[in-house]
Amino acid sequence: MPKPKPHNPIQAAVKPWLLEQRTVSDEAADAWMKYLLSSAPKRFVIYEPMALLPSGSFSNPLWVDILQSSSAESRTALWTMLLKELSLVAKSPLTHLAINDGIPLEKDDKSGEENVLRSPTGLRMLHGDFGPAWSEAESTGASAFESALWVSTKQNGIHQTWAPRWTMFSRGNVTEKARLLAFKQGKPSPGQLPWAIDLYAGIGYFVFSYAKLGMRVLCWEINPWSVEGLRRGARANKWSIKVVSKPADLALPVGEILESGEQIVVFLEDNQLALKRIMRLQKVDIARHIVHINGGFLPTSEPIWEPAWNMAKHSTATQTWLHLHENVGVHDISSRKTEIEQRFQRWNQVQSNSLDIIVSHVEQVKTFAPGVWHCVFDVCIARSQI
Repeated sequence: MPKPKPHNPIQAAVKPWLLEQRTVSDEAADAWMKYLLSSAPKRFVIYEPMALLPSGSFSNPLWVDILQSSSAESRTALWTMLLKELSLVAKSPLTHLAINDGIPLEKDDKSGEENVLRSPTGLRMLHGDFGPAWSEAESTGASAFESALWVSTKQNGIHQTWAPRWTMFSRGNVTEKARLLAFKQGKPSPGQLPWAIDLYAGIGYFVFSYAKLGMRVLCWEINPWSVEGLRRGARANKWSIKVVSKPADLALPVGEILESGEQIVVFLEDNQLALKRIMRLQKVDIARHIVHINGGFLPTSEPIWEPAWNMAKHSTATQTWLHLHENVGVHDISSRKTEIEQRFQRWNQVQSNSLDIIVSHVEQVKTFAPGVWHCVFDVCIARSQI
């Protein structure tokens, strides 16, 4: 006896809705319905209380025509039915529905400016209140944060939280997070607290992996919405966190900022200011044992490579690992690895440091485009144990 087909929540919602739209029942109408059913989205991701459909959903011409010709009430009925069926596979009722159309690298205002904050301006919100469409100037602060929709997920036992209208989330980074959690850690000397630095903190993608390993983490991030997601996520994981965002607080001596002892400290400022802060800390014997420095930004994290080197070279850790992210053509990965290794070795030689430097591994995280991989270059900076 053949096994029954598994429940398909999208088909279960779309089919009765299409039956209501069909005015006649003949061979042509049957073919019309069959085509629309076959071209409906087949995958989905749940980030409670939101269901997210993949890019391109309901975008072929026939679907566009039927949705445009339907009344607002009819479209709402379809989205409501979809959420009802998808809620059957979720842990709790779902209230919001959207289509993920990717993160544009440029702003959508025709200015050609880079979308530095990586705002998800292409998100198509189908159902539910995702919060007001604030202008960029007024889109931060407690009132804006409280009025927005916040969603969450759990990866590798770690909670992450973000506002989908204002912040990106990359599900494909889950393997890289797991890799960091499994990274071999050298034992710190007695009295030496291990530190990690994340120069593109986001909502805490890699910050939380370091925190789970028991490190104290210093972070830099320029998107206030990402910082708020990081703060909420840290609290959900029961890690103490301090956000340094007000001008008066940012102007305080960095040692004073860290006196309260939070495990995670995030600076809402340009990461080009990070090196000066780290150097000031190291002069007073704080943040000396740096084990990891993360540069998780695409298409390249190259702007932070030299500052990261200057942080790492003064570390007291036997090994300091730099995790440098970049999009690289599949045929260029080997040569890029050599280029990066030689660049760091050149800095080492010019500054007469007796450190051993090697790109020990290149992690191919996921494909970014045909023939292009999101790579992480692990640069190991080692010092003699003599």
